[in-house]
Amino acid sequence: MLQNPAGEYSPPEEYSPEIFLEQTRQIAAFPTVLKAELEGLSPEQILTHTLPGNWTVAQVVHHLADSHMNALIRLKLALTEDNPQIKPYAESLWAELADGTSADLDPSFRILEGVHHRFAEVLESVNASSARRTYLHPEMNRRVPVYEIAALYSWHGRHHMAHIHLLRENRGW
Repeated sequence: MLQNPAGEYSPPEEYSPEIFLEQTRQIAAFPTVLKAELEGLSPEQILTHTLPGNWTVAQVVHHLADSHMNALIRLKLALTEDNPQIKPYAESLWAELADGTSADLDPSFRILEGVHHRFAEVLESVNASSARRTYLHPEMNRRVPVYEIAALYSWHGRHHMAHIHLLRENRGW
């Protein structure tokens, strides 16, 4: 449970308009909810590892910006091309780059605000037919439907935010 305080990710087996709408709302609200979770942390606290051997709070926030930028692009590819193959990236290596280790979270917050606004706007336009459009993920060797993109990234935000929440709780911050 410590590695997945928000619970294990379980991909949906089929499209549900009600669940998709709720996931879209969570994606739209995520930057605001994340900012509230990080309120009051000092630069020293921001550079604290969420768990031993895991990323720092800063790396988590920068990773969320990187990951969710990629998610928006993958969503748009799935909606505009016929089962395009997406490009995976080395997220752990990206987290070690200078912009991934900085205690300055503002650039990543600005990215998250813009990306999530656009992410939700695109998801709100998706109908039942386009929700079933897919992209090919070469590492998973399978097609990923649009409705699963919404499920994955609504969970992904909660997953990383839960790590930050547990750190704050355990440290009394």
